[in-house]
Amino acid sequence: MPDASLSPEPALERALSQARWRLLPLLSLGYIAAYLDRVNISFAQEPMSHALGLTAETYGLGAGLFFVSYALFEIPSNALLLRFGARRWLARIMLTWGLMAMAMATVHSSTSFYSMRMLLGIAEAGYFPGVIFYLSLWFPARERARAISLFYLGLPLSNVVMGAAAGTLLRLSGTLHLAGWQWLFLVEGLPAVLISLAVFALLPDDPHDAKWLAPEERNALLEHLQGEASGLGAAAHGGWRLALRSPMTWLLGGGYFLMLGANYGLSFSLPAMLAQATGLSSTAVGSLVVWIGVAGASLMLLNGIHSDRNGERRWHIVAPLLIMGALLLLAGGGLRLHGWLAALALGAGVAAYSSFQGPMLSLPITIFSGEAAAVGMAAINMCGIAGGFVFPYLMGWLRERTGGYAAGVSVLAVPCALAAVIIAVLLKPSSRPQQNAIADEPSSLEEWFPDVAPDAEGGS
Repeated sequence: MPDASLSPEPALERALSQARWRLLPLLSLGYIAAYLDRVNISFAQEPMSHALGLTAETYGLGAGLFFVSYALFEIPSNALLLRFGARRWLARIMLTWGLMAMAMATVHSSTSFYSMRMLLGIAEAGYFPGVIFYLSLWFPARERARAISLFYLGLPLSNVVMGAAAGTLLRLSGTLHLAGWQWLFLVEGLPAVLISLAVFALLPDDPHDAKWLAPEERNALLEHLQGEASGLGAAAHGGWRLALRSPMTWLLGGGYFLMLGANYGLSFSLPAMLAQATGLSSTAVGSLVVWIGVAGASLMLLNGIHSDRNGERRWHIVAPLLIMGALLLLAGGGLRLHGWLAALALGAGVAAYSSFQGPMLSLPITIFSGEAAAVGMAAINMCGIAGGFVFPYLMGWLRERTGGYAAGVSVLAVPCALAAVIIAVLLKPSSRPQQNAIADEPSSLEEWFPDVAPDAEGGS
Protein backbone atom coordinates (compact mmCIF):
# COMPACT_ATOMS: atom_id res chain seq x y z
CA MET A 1 0.00 0.00 0.00
CA PRO A 2 1.55 3.39 -1.00
CA ASP A 3 2.63 5.80 1.66
CA ALA A 4 0.00 8.55 1.89
CA SER A 5 2.66 11.05 2.91
CA LEU A 6 4.15 10.80 -0.59
CA SER A 7 0.88 11.49 -2.43
CA PRO A 8 0.75 14.75 -4.40
CA GLU A 9 -1.59 16.66 -2.08
CA PRO A 10 0.39 16.23 1.19
CA ALA A 11 3.60 16.95 -0.72
CA LEU A 12 2.01 20.13 -2.11
CA GLU A 13 0.90 21.25 1.34
CA ARG A 14 4.39 20.65 2.75
CA ALA A 15 5.90 22.68 -0.10
CA LEU A 16 3.48 25.57 0.49
CA SER A 17 4.10 25.51 4.23
CA GLN A 18 7.85 25.74 3.71
CA ALA A 19 7.43 28.54 1.16
CA ARG A 20 5.36 30.55 3.64
CA TRP A 21 7.94 30.29 6.41
CA ARG A 22 11.07 30.67 4.29
CA LEU A 23 9.98 33.41 1.87
CA LEU A 24 7.24 35.58 3.37
CA PRO A 25 8.97 36.79 6.57
CA LEU A 26 12.04 37.94 4.62
CA LEU A 27 9.99 39.65 1.90
CA SER A 28 7.75 41.28 4.49
CA LEU A 29 10.79 42.60 6.34
CA GLY A 30 11.86 44.14 3.05
CA TYR A 31 8.49 45.86 2.65
CA ILE A 32 8.63 47.16 6.22
CA ALA A 33 11.92 48.83 5.28
CA ALA A 34 10.49 50.07 1.97
CA TYR A 35 7.39 51.69 3.40
CA LEU A 36 9.36 53.06 6.34
CA ASP A 37 11.84 54.77 4.05
CA ARG A 38 9.22 56.32 1.79
CA VAL A 39 6.91 57.74 4.50
CA ASN A 40 9.21 58.42 7.46
CA ILE A 41 9.25 62.02 6.26
CA SER A 42 5.76 62.24 7.80
CA PHE A 43 7.46 62.26 11.23
CA ALA A 44 10.28 64.48 9.95
CA GLN A 45 7.80 66.93 8.37
CA GLU A 46 7.63 69.58 11.08
CA PRO A 47 11.31 69.81 12.15
CA MET A 48 12.63 69.38 8.60
CA SER A 49 10.21 71.95 7.17
CA HIS A 50 11.20 74.42 9.88
CA ALA A 51 14.92 73.85 9.28
CA LEU A 52 14.70 74.07 5.48
CA GLY A 53 11.92 76.65 5.20
CA LEU A 54 9.50 74.32 3.42
CA THR A 55 5.85 75.34 3.05
CA ALA A 56 3.03 72.77 3.31
CA GLU A 57 2.66 72.81 -0.49
CA THR A 58 6.42 72.37 -0.99
CA TYR A 59 6.44 69.45 1.44
CA GLY A 60 3.47 67.83 -0.32
CA LEU A 61 5.17 68.19 -3.69
CA GLY A 62 8.45 66.72 -2.41
CA ALA A 63 6.67 63.86 -0.69
CA GLY A 64 4.83 63.07 -3.91
CA LEU A 65 7.79 63.35 -6.31
CA PHE A 66 9.03 60.00 -5.03
CA PHE A 67 6.07 58.42 -6.84
CA VAL A 68 6.74 60.15 -10.16
CA SER A 69 10.17 58.59 -10.62
CA TYR A 70 8.96 55.33 -9.06
CA ALA A 71 6.13 55.10 -11.59
CA LEU A 72 8.38 55.90 -14.57
CA PHE A 73 10.80 53.08 -13.70
CA GLU A 74 8.22 50.52 -12.56
CA ILE A 75 7.78 48.56 -15.80
CA PRO A 76 11.48 48.60 -16.80
CA SER A 77 12.40 47.34 -13.35
CA ASN A 78 10.05 44.36 -13.55
CA ALA A 79 11.33 43.56 -17.05
CA LEU A 80 14.87 43.48 -15.62
CA LEU A 81 13.71 41.22 -12.79
CA LEU A 82 12.64 38.69 -15.42
CA ARG A 83 16.09 38.95 -17.02
CA PHE A 84 18.30 38.83 -13.92
CA GLY A 85 16.13 36.76 -11.57
CA ALA A 86 14.33 37.69 -8.37
CA ARG A 87 17.26 37.11 -6.01
CA ARG A 88 19.70 39.44 -7.72
CA TRP A 89 17.25 42.13 -8.74
CA LEU A 90 15.30 42.42 -5.48
CA ALA A 91 18.59 42.54 -3.54
CA ARG A 92 19.85 45.30 -5.86
CA ILE A 93 16.67 47.31 -5.38
CA MET A 94 16.90 47.08 -1.59
CA LEU A 95 20.58 48.02 -1.48
CA THR A 96 20.20 51.15 -3.60
CA TRP A 97 17.03 52.43 -1.93
CA GLY A 98 18.59 51.90 1.51
CA LEU A 99 21.56 54.04 0.50
CA MET A 100 19.29 56.71 -0.99
CA ALA A 101 17.10 56.73 2.13
CA MET A 102 20.17 57.34 4.29
CA ALA A 103 21.28 60.09 1.90
CA MET A 104 18.03 61.96 2.68
CA ALA A 105 19.93 63.21 5.75
CA THR A 106 21.98 65.44 3.40
CA VAL A 107 18.95 67.43 2.19
CA HIS A 108 19.57 71.16 2.68
CA SER A 109 17.05 72.97 0.46
CA SER A 110 13.77 72.48 -1.36
CA THR A 111 15.68 71.61 -4.56
CA SER A 112 17.78 68.92 -2.88
CA PHE A 113 14.64 67.64 -1.14
CA TYR A 114 12.92 67.22 -4.51
CA SER A 115 16.01 65.59 -6.06
CA MET A 116 16.58 63.08 -3.26
CA ARG A 117 12.93 62.03 -3.21
CA MET A 118 13.07 61.35 -6.95
CA LEU A 119 16.31 59.36 -6.60
CA LEU A 120 14.70 57.31 -3.82
CA GLY A 121 11.77 56.55 -6.14
CA ILE A 122 14.10 55.38 -8.94
CA ALA A 123 16.00 53.16 -6.50
CA GLU A 124 12.90 51.50 -5.04
CA ALA A 125 10.95 51.09 -8.29
CA GLY A 126 9.91 47.52 -8.94
CA TYR A 127 10.23 45.99 -5.48
CA PHE A 128 6.53 45.78 -4.67
CA PRO A 129 5.18 44.53 -8.04
CA GLY A 130 8.25 42.33 -8.38
CA VAL A 131 7.41 40.57 -5.13
CA ILE A 132 3.73 40.19 -6.07
CA PHE A 133 4.78 38.54 -9.33
CA TYR A 134 7.36 36.42 -7.47
CA LEU A 135 4.65 35.11 -5.12
CA SER A 136 2.67 33.90 -8.16
CA LEU A 137 5.61 31.56 -8.91
CA TRP A 138 5.10 29.88 -5.52
CA PHE A 139 1.46 30.09 -4.44
CA PRO A 140 -1.68 28.87 -6.27
CA ALA A 141 -4.75 31.09 -6.59
CA ARG A 142 -6.41 29.65 -3.48
CA GLU A 143 -3.43 30.79 -1.39
CA ARG A 144 -2.58 34.14 -2.93
CA ALA A 145 -4.71 36.58 -0.93
CA ARG A 146 -3.31 35.09 2.28
CA ALA A 147 0.27 35.03 0.95
CA ILE A 148 0.03 38.62 -0.26
CA SER A 149 -1.52 39.68 3.03
CA LEU A 150 1.35 38.07 4.94
CA PHE A 151 3.85 39.89 2.72
CA TYR A 152 1.89 43.15 2.89
CA LEU A 153 1.94 43.01 6.67
CA GLY A 154 5.04 45.10 6.12
CA LEU A 155 2.78 48.13 5.56
CA PRO A 156 0.96 48.26 8.92
CA LEU A 157 3.98 46.84 10.74
CA SER A 158 6.13 49.63 9.32
CA ASN A 159 3.81 51.99 11.19
CA VAL A 160 4.57 50.01 14.34
CA VAL A 161 8.32 50.33 13.77
CA MET A 162 8.11 53.96 12.71
CA GLY A 163 5.87 54.91 15.62
CA ALA A 164 8.12 53.17 18.12
CA ALA A 165 11.40 54.57 16.76
CA ALA A 166 10.57 58.04 15.46
CA GLY A 167 10.23 59.81 18.80
CA THR A 168 13.53 58.38 20.07
CA LEU A 169 15.42 59.30 16.90
CA LEU A 170 14.02 62.82 16.77
CA ARG A 171 15.24 63.35 20.34
CA LEU A 172 18.82 62.71 19.16
CA SER A 173 18.84 66.25 17.76
CA GLY A 174 22.26 67.79 18.37
CA THR A 175 24.10 64.48 18.71
CA LEU A 176 27.22 64.58 16.49
CA HIS A 177 25.93 67.94 15.21
CA LEU A 178 23.03 66.29 13.39
CA ALA A 179 19.35 67.24 13.64
CA GLY A 180 16.85 64.67 14.86
CA TRP A 181 15.25 64.38 11.43
CA GLN A 182 18.69 63.58 9.96
CA TRP A 183 19.13 60.76 12.48
CA LEU A 184 15.70 59.50 11.46
CA PHE A 185 16.78 59.07 7.84
CA LEU A 186 20.23 57.66 8.62
CA VAL A 187 19.06 54.99 11.05
CA GLU A 188 15.89 53.96 9.22
CA GLY A 189 17.68 53.56 5.87
CA LEU A 190 20.21 51.08 7.24
CA PRO A 191 17.86 48.04 7.61
CA ALA A 192 17.21 47.96 3.83
CA VAL A 193 20.95 47.67 3.19
CA LEU A 194 21.28 44.79 5.67
CA ILE A 195 18.15 42.96 4.45
CA SER A 196 19.41 43.19 0.86
CA LEU A 197 22.34 40.99 1.85
CA ALA A 198 19.95 38.41 3.34
CA VAL A 199 17.81 38.45 0.19
CA PHE A 200 20.85 37.86 -2.02
CA ALA A 201 22.01 34.97 0.17
CA LEU A 202 18.70 33.24 0.93
CA LEU A 203 16.07 33.93 -1.74
CA PRO A 204 15.71 31.31 -4.52
CA ASP A 205 14.63 32.60 -7.93
CA ASP A 206 11.80 30.05 -8.17
CA PRO A 207 10.87 26.56 -6.89
CA HIS A 208 13.44 24.94 -9.19
CA ASP A 209 16.22 26.60 -7.17
CA ALA A 210 14.82 25.88 -3.69
CA LYS A 211 17.26 23.41 -2.16
CA TRP A 212 15.06 23.15 0.93
CA LEU A 213 12.26 21.45 -1.06
CA ALA A 214 12.33 17.67 -1.34
CA PRO A 215 12.00 16.40 -4.95
CA GLU A 216 8.43 15.18 -4.43
CA GLU A 217 7.47 18.53 -2.86
CA ARG A 218 9.02 20.52 -5.69
CA ASN A 219 7.34 18.35 -8.34
CA ALA A 220 3.94 18.56 -6.65
CA LEU A 221 4.15 22.35 -6.40
CA LEU A 222 5.34 22.85 -9.98
CA GLU A 223 2.74 20.47 -11.42
CA HIS A 224 -0.05 22.22 -9.52
CA LEU A 225 1.05 25.68 -10.63
CA GLN A 226 1.55 24.57 -14.23
CA GLY A 227 -1.88 22.97 -14.29
CA GLU A 228 -3.48 26.07 -12.87
CA ALA A 229 -1.66 28.32 -15.35
CA SER A 230 -2.72 26.16 -18.28
CA GLY A 231 -6.34 26.73 -17.24
CA LEU A 232 -5.94 30.43 -17.95
CA GLY A 233 -5.79 29.80 -21.68
CA ALA A 234 -3.20 30.88 -24.21
CA ALA A 235 -4.27 34.52 -24.26
CA ALA A 236 -3.34 35.04 -20.62
CA HIS A 237 0.19 33.70 -21.23
CA GLY A 238 1.19 36.35 -23.76
CA GLY A 239 4.16 38.63 -23.41
CA TRP A 240 4.28 42.12 -21.99
CA ARG A 241 2.29 43.50 -24.91
CA LEU A 242 -0.77 41.51 -23.87
CA ALA A 243 -0.76 43.07 -20.41
CA LEU A 244 -0.31 46.60 -21.75
CA ARG A 245 -3.02 46.13 -24.40
CA SER A 246 -5.60 44.71 -22.02
CA PRO A 247 -8.26 47.19 -20.80
CA MET A 248 -8.35 45.19 -17.57
CA THR A 249 -4.81 46.32 -16.71
CA TRP A 250 -5.72 49.98 -16.97
CA LEU A 251 -9.11 49.72 -15.29
CA LEU A 252 -7.59 47.94 -12.31
CA GLY A 253 -4.79 50.51 -12.49
CA GLY A 254 -7.34 53.31 -12.31
CA GLY A 255 -8.90 51.76 -9.23
CA TYR A 256 -5.50 51.34 -7.64
CA PHE A 257 -4.60 54.97 -8.47
CA LEU A 258 -7.56 56.06 -6.35
CA MET A 259 -6.93 53.59 -3.52
CA LEU A 260 -3.22 54.14 -3.14
CA GLY A 261 -3.56 57.87 -3.64
CA ALA A 262 -6.06 58.14 -0.80
CA ASN A 263 -3.76 56.13 1.45
CA TYR A 264 -0.67 58.21 0.77
CA GLY A 265 -2.59 61.47 0.99
CA LEU A 266 -3.51 60.30 4.48
CA SER A 267 -0.22 58.70 5.51
CA PHE A 268 2.11 61.59 4.72
CA SER A 269 0.22 63.88 7.09
CA LEU A 270 -1.01 61.32 9.63
CA PRO A 271 1.36 62.13 12.55
CA ALA A 272 0.75 65.87 12.20
CA MET A 273 -3.03 65.36 12.06
CA LEU A 274 -3.00 63.05 15.07
CA ALA A 275 -0.94 65.58 17.04
CA GLN A 276 -3.35 68.38 16.08
CA ALA A 277 -6.42 66.34 16.95
CA THR A 278 -5.16 65.01 20.29
CA GLY A 279 -2.58 67.51 21.50
CA LEU A 280 -0.16 64.64 22.20
CA SER A 281 3.64 64.84 22.01
CA SER A 282 5.57 63.28 19.12
CA THR A 283 6.44 60.28 21.31
CA ALA A 284 2.81 59.73 22.28
CA VAL A 285 1.72 60.12 18.66
CA GLY A 286 4.28 57.47 17.76
CA SER A 287 2.67 55.10 20.27
CA LEU A 288 -0.74 55.81 18.73
CA VAL A 289 0.65 54.99 15.27
CA VAL A 290 1.92 51.69 16.70
CA TRP A 291 -1.61 50.67 17.71
CA ILE A 292 -2.97 51.72 14.32
CA GLY A 293 -0.38 49.46 12.70
CA VAL A 294 -1.32 46.52 14.91
CA ALA A 295 -5.01 46.96 14.05
CA GLY A 296 -4.21 47.20 10.32
CA ALA A 297 -2.06 44.05 10.42
CA SER A 298 -4.80 42.09 12.17
CA LEU A 299 -7.51 43.17 9.73
CA MET A 300 -5.26 42.48 6.76
CA LEU A 301 -4.67 38.89 7.80
CA LEU A 302 -8.30 38.20 8.72
CA ASN A 303 -9.70 39.65 5.50
CA GLY A 304 -7.12 37.91 3.29
CA ILE A 305 -7.69 34.50 4.89
CA HIS A 306 -11.49 34.94 4.76
CA SER A 307 -11.32 35.94 1.09
CA ASP A 308 -9.31 32.83 0.19
CA ARG A 309 -11.54 30.50 2.17
CA ASN A 310 -14.69 31.84 0.52
CA GLY A 311 -13.22 32.27 -2.96
CA GLU A 312 -14.61 35.81 -3.02
CA ARG A 313 -12.76 39.02 -3.87
CA ARG A 314 -15.36 41.65 -4.77
CA TRP A 315 -16.87 42.50 -1.38
CA HIS A 316 -13.61 41.86 0.46
CA ILE A 317 -12.32 44.91 -1.46
CA VAL A 318 -15.42 47.07 -1.87
CA ALA A 319 -16.70 46.96 1.73
CA PRO A 320 -13.41 48.14 3.33
CA LEU A 321 -13.14 50.90 0.70
CA LEU A 322 -16.59 52.22 1.55
CA ILE A 323 -15.84 52.01 5.27
CA MET A 324 -12.58 53.90 4.74
CA GLY A 325 -14.38 56.64 2.82
CA ALA A 326 -17.01 57.03 5.54
CA LEU A 327 -14.32 57.21 8.22
CA LEU A 328 -12.44 59.92 6.31
CA LEU A 329 -15.61 62.01 6.06
CA LEU A 330 -16.05 61.58 9.79
CA ALA A 331 -12.41 62.47 10.44
CA GLY A 332 -12.67 65.57 8.24
CA GLY A 333 -15.53 66.82 10.39
CA GLY A 334 -13.75 65.82 13.58
CA LEU A 335 -10.58 67.71 12.67
CA ARG A 336 -12.58 70.94 12.75
CA LEU A 337 -13.34 70.11 16.37
CA HIS A 338 -9.75 69.05 17.16
CA GLY A 339 -11.02 65.99 18.97
CA TRP A 340 -10.25 62.36 19.67
CA LEU A 341 -13.13 61.46 17.37
CA ALA A 342 -10.97 62.56 14.45
CA ALA A 343 -7.97 60.59 15.72
CA LEU A 344 -10.00 57.39 16.08
CA ALA A 345 -11.56 57.84 12.63
CA LEU A 346 -8.15 58.50 11.04
CA GLY A 347 -6.62 55.40 12.66
CA ALA A 348 -9.57 53.21 11.69
CA GLY A 349 -9.37 54.54 8.12
CA VAL A 350 -5.71 53.54 7.83
CA ALA A 351 -6.55 50.08 9.22
CA ALA A 352 -9.44 49.69 6.75
CA TYR A 353 -7.08 50.44 3.87
CA SER A 354 -4.71 47.71 5.00
CA SER A 355 -7.47 45.11 5.12
CA PHE A 356 -8.31 44.88 1.41
CA GLN A 357 -4.78 44.70 0.01
CA GLY A 358 -4.51 40.89 -0.16
CA PRO A 359 -7.70 40.34 -2.21
CA MET A 360 -7.00 43.38 -4.40
CA LEU A 361 -3.42 42.49 -5.26
CA SER A 362 -4.27 38.87 -6.02
CA LEU A 363 -6.33 39.94 -9.05
CA PRO A 364 -3.57 40.66 -11.63
CA ILE A 365 -1.65 37.44 -10.95
CA THR A 366 -4.91 35.50 -11.18
CA ILE A 367 -5.83 36.99 -14.54
CA PHE A 368 -2.38 36.90 -16.17
CA SER A 369 0.55 34.49 -16.06
CA GLY A 370 4.27 34.60 -16.83
CA GLU A 371 5.69 37.75 -18.40
CA ALA A 372 2.20 39.23 -18.81
CA ALA A 373 1.66 38.92 -15.05
CA ALA A 374 4.96 40.63 -14.23
CA VAL A 375 4.39 43.56 -16.58
CA GLY A 376 0.66 43.78 -15.82
CA MET A 377 1.35 44.00 -12.09
CA ALA A 378 3.99 46.66 -12.73
CA ALA A 379 1.60 48.70 -14.87
CA ILE A 380 -1.19 48.52 -12.28
CA ASN A 381 1.18 49.49 -9.50
CA MET A 382 2.55 52.30 -11.68
CA CYS A 383 -0.96 53.75 -11.84
CA GLY A 384 -1.34 53.38 -8.10
CA ILE A 385 2.00 55.02 -7.45
CA ALA A 386 0.92 57.99 -9.60
CA GLY A 387 -1.87 58.50 -7.07
CA GLY A 388 0.84 58.74 -4.44
CA PHE A 389 2.04 61.89 -6.18
CA VAL A 390 -1.31 63.51 -6.84
CA PHE A 391 -3.02 63.19 -3.48
CA PRO A 392 -0.21 64.21 -1.07
CA TYR A 393 0.26 67.32 -3.23
CA LEU A 394 -3.50 67.92 -3.14
CA MET A 395 -3.44 67.64 0.66
CA GLY A 396 -0.66 70.24 0.87
CA TRP A 397 -2.42 72.55 -1.60
CA LEU A 398 -5.69 72.39 0.36
CA ARG A 399 -3.91 72.94 3.66
CA GLU A 400 -2.23 76.06 2.28
CA ARG A 401 -5.58 77.49 1.19
CA THR A 402 -7.79 76.43 4.09
CA GLY A 403 -5.34 76.63 6.98
CA GLY A 404 -5.95 73.04 8.12
CA TYR A 405 -6.24 69.38 7.20
CA ALA A 406 -10.01 68.98 7.42
CA ALA A 407 -10.84 69.79 3.80
CA GLY A 408 -8.11 67.50 2.44
CA VAL A 409 -9.15 64.54 4.59
CA SER A 410 -12.78 64.95 3.56
CA VAL A 411 -11.81 65.09 -0.12
CA LEU A 412 -9.95 61.75 0.23
CA ALA A 413 -13.32 60.06 0.76
CA VAL A 414 -14.09 60.70 -2.94
CA PRO A 415 -11.36 58.45 -4.42
CA CYS A 416 -12.34 55.72 -1.94
CA ALA A 417 -15.93 55.80 -3.20
CA LEU A 418 -14.90 55.91 -6.87
CA ALA A 419 -12.50 52.97 -6.41
CA ALA A 420 -15.28 50.99 -4.74
CA VAL A 421 -17.55 51.62 -7.76
CA ILE A 422 -14.84 50.51 -10.23
CA ILE A 423 -14.15 47.24 -8.39
CA ALA A 424 -17.85 46.53 -7.81
CA VAL A 425 -18.57 46.90 -11.55
CA LEU A 426 -15.49 45.02 -12.80
CA LEU A 427 -16.08 42.10 -10.47
CA LYS A 428 -19.82 41.93 -10.97
CA PRO A 429 -20.77 38.21 -10.93
CA SER A 430 -21.25 36.71 -14.36
CA SER A 431 -24.45 34.94 -15.31
CA ARG A 432 -22.27 32.12 -16.67
CA PRO A 433 -21.36 29.16 -14.44
CA GLN A 434 -18.11 29.63 -12.54
CA GLN A 435 -15.24 27.37 -13.54
CA ASN A 436 -12.82 28.44 -10.81
CA ALA A 437 -14.12 27.86 -7.29
CA ILE A 438 -11.23 29.73 -5.73
CA ALA A 439 -10.99 32.93 -7.77
CA ASP A 440 -14.37 34.02 -9.10
CA GLU A 441 -13.19 37.41 -10.27
CA PRO A 442 -11.63 36.36 -13.61
CA SER A 443 -14.74 34.42 -14.62
CA SER A 444 -16.87 37.42 -13.76
CA LEU A 445 -14.83 39.43 -16.28
CA GLU A 446 -15.45 37.13 -19.22
CA GLU A 447 -18.26 39.27 -20.63
CA TRP A 448 -16.02 42.35 -20.43
CA PHE A 449 -12.62 41.07 -21.52
CA PRO A 450 -12.68 37.60 -23.10
CA ASP A 451 -9.02 37.95 -24.10
CA VAL A 452 -7.88 37.45 -20.49
CA ALA A 453 -10.62 35.14 -19.24
CA PRO A 454 -9.49 31.86 -17.69
CA ASP A 455 -11.03 29.75 -20.41
CA ALA A 456 -9.90 31.90 -23.34
CA GLU A 457 -8.90 29.82 -26.33
CA GLY A 458 -6.44 30.30 -29.08
CA GLY A 459 -3.05 31.95 -29.41
CA SER A 460 -1.93 35.46 -28.71
